[in-house]
Amino acid sequence: MMLMRRASYAVRGLLLTAALTVPLAAQIGMFTKEQLVALTSAWKGERFPDGRPKVPDSVLDRLKDTTAEEAWGTLRRVGYHLQFEGGWKEINPGERLIGRAVTAVFMPYRPDANAYINEQGKNEGRVGHGQNSWVIDTLVKRDVMVVDLFGKVDGGTIIGDNLGTSIMTKTGTGLVVNGAVRDPTGLSEIKGFHVFAREFHPSAIAEVTLMGMNVPIRIGHATVLPGDVVVSDPDGITFIPAQLAEKVADDSELTHYRDDWGHEMLREGKYKPGQVDGQWSPQMIEEFNKYLESKGSKLRMPVRQQ
Repeated sequence: MMLMRRASYAVRGLLLTAALTVPLAAQIGMFTKEQLVALTSAWKGERFPDGRPKVPDSVLDRLKDTTAEEAWGTLRRVGYHLQFEGGWKEINPGERLIGRAVTAVFMPYRPDANAYINEQGKNEGRVGHGQNSWVIDTLVKRDVMVVDLFGKVDGGTIIGDNLGTSIMTKTGTGLVVNGAVRDPTGLSEIKGFHVFAREFHPSAIAEVTLMGMNVPIRIGHATVLPGDVVVSDPDGITFIPAQLAEKVADDSELTHYRDDWGHEMLREGKYKPGQVDGQWSPQMIEEFNKYLESKGSKLRMPVRQQ
């Protein structure tokens, strides 16, 4: 049986767990599958074998044009006020970074804690001495590695171009780190690899210890859970709870269609700017819904009686 130790890291807004089991079955700082399912119980869809929510690829694809403003509006309306974080340095800007979060948290090095983690890693069959590589080994396609490195820069470089190549090969996405990366020139040569970091630094990662994988973490002002959908835009990064990803996609898509239809009506001179920018009449909504149908969208705007 698995005996779990739970520890609260309230100062940094973290909740970590450490697992003790027989050799080769232990998990460093991870929830059991049952705990992870309970933590993310609002998600009712498919899950990964470890219990992490698996938002469908089709929903991820629909979020590719979603802006931070659109996601922010939807999330705030349902009570999620702290899911955005800005102030990043970006490598390979362009297309959006979109994927499912695999979380990791590091803490400042302490010899006794680090010795325990290394022993657990040995028992679990983790490969290599670099604890940062242990997280990379767990990644699959369309994952995004999201790391709380407590803002550390010198010695807080989670990857360079070698590990970046591995992440890109496994996920096809990128990395978010509340810390630093090294060799931005080499990382920029990895086509399509999107990196968001606080800073760049030539040092190697040092004096930190991996204390949790696939646990809740804090990235700036945001709390991130395993399986959250990571969506970037020029403003920064939004961490969308798995159960709200489809709603954000619906609302964003409806906004884009509404803008397109409104522009079309203005060009045709059918409606005045005050009508398009104001509350739509039932007739306008009905016309808009027919427009949605003509575009093959299943979305509809509810008709409000005046």
